[in-house]
Amino acid sequence: MSSLILAGPQALSQFRVENLIKGFNQYTKSTSVIEEIRSCFIHYVDVKDNTELTQKDQDLLQVLLTYDTALNVSLDPLSNILATSINGNLSTTQLNEPDLYLVRIVPRQGTISPWSSKATNISNVCGLNDKINRIERGIALLIKTIPNFPILDHLNEASLSVIFDRMTQQLFLDTPPQTTDLFTHETPRPLIHVPLNKATTSPKDVLSKANIDLGLALDKGEIDYLIDAFVQTLHRDPTDVELFMFAQVNSEHCRHKIFNADWNIDGEDKDLTLFKMIRNTHKIAPEYTLSAYSDNAAVVDTENTAFYYAPNSQTKKWEAKKESVPMLIKVETHNHPTAVSPFPGAATGSGGEIRDEGATGRGSKTKCGLSGFSVSDLLIPDHKQPWELDIGKPAHIASALNIMIDAPLGSAAFNNEFGRPCINGYFRTLTTSVTNHDGKEEIRGFHKPIMLAGGFGTVRPQFAIKNKPITAGSSLIVLGGESMLIGLGGGAASSIASGEGSADLDFASVQRGNPEMERRCQQVIDACVALGDNNPIQSIHDVGAGGLSNALPELVHDNDLGAKFDIRKVLSLEKGMSPMEIWCNESQERYVLGVSQNDLTTFQEICVRERAPFAVVGQATSEQRLIVEDTLLKSTPIDLEMSILFGKPPKMSRTAITEPLSLPPADLSVIPSLDDAIERVLNLPAVASKSFLITIGDRSVTGLVDRDQFVGPWQVPVADVGVTATSLGDDIISTGEALAMGEKPINALISAAASAKLCVAESLLNVLAADIKSLSHIKLSANWMAPAAHKGEGSKLYEAVQAIGMDLCPDLGIAIPVGKDSMSMKMKWDDKEVTAPLSLNVTAFAPVNDTSKTWTPELTKVDNTSLVLVDISASQKEKALGASALLQVYKQVGNVSPTVYDNKLFKGVLESIIELHKTDLVLSYHDRSDGGLLVTLLEMAFASRCGLDILSQDDALTSLFNEEIGAVFQVKNDKLDEFKSVFQKHNVGSEYISVVGKPNFECQTISITESKYGGKQLYTNTRGQLQKVWSTTSFELQKLRDNPKTAEEEFESIVDDKDPGINYSLTYNPTESIFLPATQDRKPKVAILREQGVNGQMEMAWCFQQAGFDSIDVTMTDLIEGKVKLNDFVGFAACGGFSYGDVLGAGAGWAKSVLYHEDVRQQFVDFFQTRDDTFAFGACNGCQFLSRLKDIIPGCEDWPIFERNLSEQYEARTCMVEIIDDKDNKSSEQNIFLDGMAGSKLPIAVAHGEGKATFNDKTQLGQFEGNGLASIRYVDNYGNVTMKFPFNPNGSVNGIAGIKSPNGRVLAMMPHPERACRLEANSYYPNGKYDEWEGYGPWIRLFKNARKWVGDNY
Repeated sequence: MSSLILAGPQALSQFRVENLIKGFNQYTKSTSVIEEIRSCFIHYVDVKDNTELTQKDQDLLQVLLTYDTALNVSLDPLSNILATSINGNLSTTQLNEPDLYLVRIVPRQGTISPWSSKATNISNVCGLNDKINRIERGIALLIKTIPNFPILDHLNEASLSVIFDRMTQQLFLDTPPQTTDLFTHETPRPLIHVPLNKATTSPKDVLSKANIDLGLALDKGEIDYLIDAFVQTLHRDPTDVELFMFAQVNSEHCRHKIFNADWNIDGEDKDLTLFKMIRNTHKIAPEYTLSAYSDNAAVVDTENTAFYYAPNSQTKKWEAKKESVPMLIKVETHNHPTAVSPFPGAATGSGGEIRDEGATGRGSKTKCGLSGFSVSDLLIPDHKQPWELDIGKPAHIASALNIMIDAPLGSAAFNNEFGRPCINGYFRTLTTSVTNHDGKEEIRGFHKPIMLAGGFGTVRPQFAIKNKPITAGSSLIVLGGESMLIGLGGGAASSIASGEGSADLDFASVQRGNPEMERRCQQVIDACVALGDNNPIQSIHDVGAGGLSNALPELVHDNDLGAKFDIRKVLSLEKGMSPMEIWCNESQERYVLGVSQNDLTTFQEICVRERAPFAVVGQATSEQRLIVEDTLLKSTPIDLEMSILFGKPPKMSRTAITEPLSLPPADLSVIPSLDDAIERVLNLPAVASKSFLITIGDRSVTGLVDRDQFVGPWQVPVADVGVTATSLGDDIISTGEALAMGEKPINALISAAASAKLCVAESLLNVLAADIKSLSHIKLSANWMAPAAHKGEGSKLYEAVQAIGMDLCPDLGIAIPVGKDSMSMKMKWDDKEVTAPLSLNVTAFAPVNDTSKTWTPELTKVDNTSLVLVDISASQKEKALGASALLQVYKQVGNVSPTVYDNKLFKGVLESIIELHKTDLVLSYHDRSDGGLLVTLLEMAFASRCGLDILSQDDALTSLFNEEIGAVFQVKNDKLDEFKSVFQKHNVGSEYISVVGKPNFECQTISITESKYGGKQLYTNTRGQLQKVWSTTSFELQKLRDNPKTAEEEFESIVDDKDPGINYSLTYNPTESIFLPATQDRKPKVAILREQGVNGQMEMAWCFQQAGFDSIDVTMTDLIEGKVKLNDFVGFAACGGFSYGDVLGAGAGWAKSVLYHEDVRQQFVDFFQTRDDTFAFGACNGCQFLSRLKDIIPGCEDWPIFERNLSEQYEARTCMVEIIDDKDNKSSEQNIFLDGMAGSKLPIAVAHGEGKATFNDKTQLGQFEGNGLASIRYVDNYGNVTMKFPFNPNGSVNGIAGIKSPNGRVLAMMPHPERACRLEANSYYPNGKYDEWEGYGPWIRLFKNARKWVGDNY
């Protein structure tokens, strides 16, 4: 084996270097010990045995590995030393430079990074597959210190936490790593037998020791069960594979033993298990539920008929077929991995939930997502809040701050790269001291965090149920990424309290994600489903907890079959893995399927087209026996009757005592002023702006998102609900689906029942901002997190489940057909422990009548309106302040919680809201939740940039900050009686309805006045200042995570009272008919071009189809294999997404697969240079792709390339752009796509991480501008070209957002017009435009222009 080590581009920008130095100084309690740092990536290339790279190969490799910002080796001596040292593989000692240290960070030995997988893919496609095994990447730091400072004594995971994650990386402080360790080629490790039948040792002692050593998390009953099975029945020793598999299959994580346990509470045996109480809701309200409790996700009937929109399996033409569209719903948690390693833990949490949706029925597809986080207090440096507690943490567990910097990035990155919009979520912090029932202090909080990942998807009606059994003889297939030694024992590790297992086992249990691989797998599923009755998938499961050891046995067990496997058929990147490691690792992005022998060829052809790895690893057998053979080691790792593996160890029984906490009543005397209370509450993360969590996540991909989190012209994150359209198709679809969340964990410290009811209530009041069909159409997911073994918590858990399973939900007629539980919510270390409160996260899902009728908190600017509170606690003598944000920020909990006092009354409120959607009475809407009425009203003002005159009751603090259930409606004064009559119709009297304020559109002053006649003014401030306070927590986190300069620019823009917000200034009519074809019988064909990792093809195809083209699905595999030729098309559209995961430069891998494949390159050369009847369009990743092809596009040699955003963050925004009027420039022709649009200024969706237009030098920029090649520029809300963030989201010079070819036939732009061609998919548009523009967004003109240009000449 030979290897190359090559210095790569700069790894850290200047502000990241400054952050690194700052973190080091804080760790060492020193200043200025580091004088300078240089950084670069290191490329490690594993060359195949007996192979030499020719000079041509080396030149190609150099081209592939050239990306981002190069080291300045010619002008900077330290950069030169760094590059030379890396290329020479030198150690610090060999530098012979005093006070200069060379540090390397590389992937952990035995692992393969996602970057490596994608970089190797690119090298293979470009022709190096016979020369190179793998390319890996590390980071090098060259650190210059003050003289004689012993820096090596201080470099570790804590001081380097900004760039080093010990979960996924190794640190080399002096000597470089051995490439033989990086590219492991070990001899396979052996199968191990656990000697239970050894005469000299007790089987229980042996198995108990294995239980600890292997981290199996077996309980006493399971240990006894296994001893009986192997010692008494089978009379043989189990293998480590069998034990590990049994532990995963039967873990709490997988089997939900506590929810299926028998309970005794306070000496009384309970008739119902927790799960039976949940199922009771479905028993009482089964309507519209097609599948519950039996698949990877629940499936519900939306009663929406729309379209199945997909490429025809034969012609590849995108076609719409009218059919019903069921919705599948699922919410998961990934708490333990996120605590250990936040980025990969949260990333694989989202990835796993996406696979759950894709593996529902006989193949389905996710549509949109949500994410949520609960952590302990943040303790932000220089921003520590007066209520926060610092009690330390275990060394191997991430801090709350690190979790909230890295975990949201992980979740967002996976969603973004896969192509799933994330349109809802929550964020909560808590660390508090309470006194327990025994009078002892306890710390309650989320040191073991909650990481919630969920969403909904769609499934074709005929595939909604797993109704085609796998048959004996069917092939059993693993689809997706190769096995790696990661994620070992995650199911068991998640089932114990963090800290009870070893740190090494915690590390072993965390997975790593590769969303681009998961995307390829989804494309395979989509293609199978598109075959309709010929769908080759008999059954499908995702590979999650327990890896193949859980998924494959479950696949055949569900069909009452057994199976025989060859473990060496499992695709593996690490040849040294033992049978146990192959069978039980939790490598991500995998599915297991059953496919009949007759359909195997069809399935294989689909996988090859999508470049999705797969392997036939076994066959189903009629004998219900699981046999796994190892043809390499000549052994049988598993030979078990299915009844043993899936047998019934003794059923768990739980005994619990009700032991309420000793909580004092609320003490408002400690609050010095209303001003202080407002300041503190607005800084509490649960209340404050969540912008930093939202802008990192794509919310426009698919073109189906009709309500995201950002509201109004100023894009304020206050939406109550996320909404999607049902589908794309031949017509504009008005129906849709909605989701919203509710969670109230602090209330559970007071009353578990109240907390559970509040969670349901909050989710319902949020989801009803959408035009929901009926209460019975709403379905809930209930995710339960609890420290079930902690004193008093078992009783709380039972109480909470009973409150909604037997009381509230049955009374409302709402079912809970899906959910999840995590019963080990405690963190232990040394002599400390932090215990989470019982936490129920409820997500409400429902079909929508009309997505355009979704209410938002943005106030409608009309005269004579009032803000009306509907308060279901109005009949209570006193408002409950328990568990409110107000008490939390003064280190209190309180002892009386709000709740749903009257189920019937609450149902009347919900039914009234549903009816109000059928009227025009409600102008805006916002529910009351965290922070109480005051925050509800302020958020409405923030979204509207207006003033408020707020009325307060006698006790201002209680009136303004209680979090009783309610909602605020904006209603015209002359419509108030009509508004009240709707509620009265549903038995909600006028005593529950009161005016609490009025909007003031003439100024932006917020005033609070006593409601009584002549009441005095209690408080006054400005909208801008209050919104800035509300945004401070988000800003502080954004400043730590991203470029501080861009964070500060965005923060300062909040107080610009004159900012008009995003707006539409059009020079054309979007509905104008600009071309009438001579015939409809034949249409010009446009290639909807995609590479692996591209995810935006559906909305692109739809836009061209709506404009009059036939949109044809074309993959790069089709072109490379010669199945399709570009010559067959009048144009192509390069779609958005993450080709090769943006590895080696965004769009660069895709472009190089063209430039370095002789036949494909010639096709593109002919397309651009020979033909004069063609056009090309690229959006986002397609823009990056085209910019890298500039050398073969005539006249485009001065085009920029698009590199890392100035913020160094993925930016998902709605930005204003101007279409350039450059008719006087004779160097270029008017772009065909923008004909008639010049001078228009309008919003557009932006979603990218690498969008900054970058030129070689000022000369190239000057030539580009002089030739008039800029077609679209970012402008601020005043309409001026801007470099200011976030109006210019990436820092592109001169605001460059789109570029064109001189002949006008090529347009490349970073924003996404294809996602904005349905008007409702725009985050904001003015009232009245939906009907005027006939449901289309103004960007549809771009696609119509292309059709007009083609005309009838094709």
